[in-house]
Amino acid sequence: MPDPADAQADLIAILDFHTEAGVDVALDEKPHDRFTEADAPEPAPRPRRSAPRQATPQAIPVAPPPSPPPPRATYGRAASAEPEAAAGDARAQARAAASLQELEAILAGFESCPLRFTAKNLVFGDGNPQARVMFLGEAPGADEDRIGKPFMGRSGQLLDKMMAAIGLDRTSAYIANVVPWRPPGNRNPTPQEVAMCRPFVERQIELVDPDLIVCLGAPATQTLTGTKDGILKTRGRFFTYALPSRETRLLATLHPAFLLRQPLQKRLAWRDFRALRAALDGKA
Repeated sequence: MPDPADAQADLIAILDFHTEAGVDVALDEKPHDRFTEADAPEPAPRPRRSAPRQATPQAIPVAPPPSPPPPRATYGRAASAEPEAAAGDARAQARAAASLQELEAILAGFESCPLRFTAKNLVFGDGNPQARVMFLGEAPGADEDRIGKPFMGRSGQLLDKMMAAIGLDRTSAYIANVVPWRPPGNRNPTPQEVAMCRPFVERQIELVDPDLIVCLGAPATQTLTGTKDGILKTRGRFFTYALPSRETRLLATLHPAFLLRQPLQKRLAWRDFRALRAALDGKA
């Protein structure tokens, strides 16, 4: 006679096996022995019902063709505006802004960019508009979208530390993004979305009028300089950026989010920030 303890252990082992295999729910109230069911005779076929008496055919009305589906919902002018027309509209509206406050108000009502309708908040800028240096990223993330200010999450915390290492903070720098609305799911902005937002960030730079622009990452660098090179090739380089009344310098460096993924590259960013400090001090 088998030991009950051994039998119980075998049952538990079988249950554990099924649980690991993904079987976590019973399909019936009673267990079934599928081995004995295979030997059981097949049930007798059910008798076929006699065909019903056919009624006298009558004319069947033909239903009219279905009406076309209603058009998909649109968001303001975003769905109908062509990218070229939207970019032209952005240039005209951005040029009309005489101050950062006016520019922010215009952006808040700009309906040609669909990102405006999927984001929670407009992320315009943060810091000191009279600062000599302006940091520019690509687009807001989830934390920035929730708070309404740029670089508020882990990337922002790292950027604050990087600025502090050379004697800067948000009272002595101005921070913004090329795209002021968060793309859905933190995806990269499309070229069309960047083109719609570019006139606004260019006007934002003109109104801040910084002595130095620091582009964080390849998208911001490529947008303002027109280069197609990757950030590892352009980082540490100074470019010339034309303002309405003068030229200023633009420095490309690594984005803090990139440094969080690849901490070993912080040594390159440190070199760039030392070059930034030297440029602010008139030594480079």
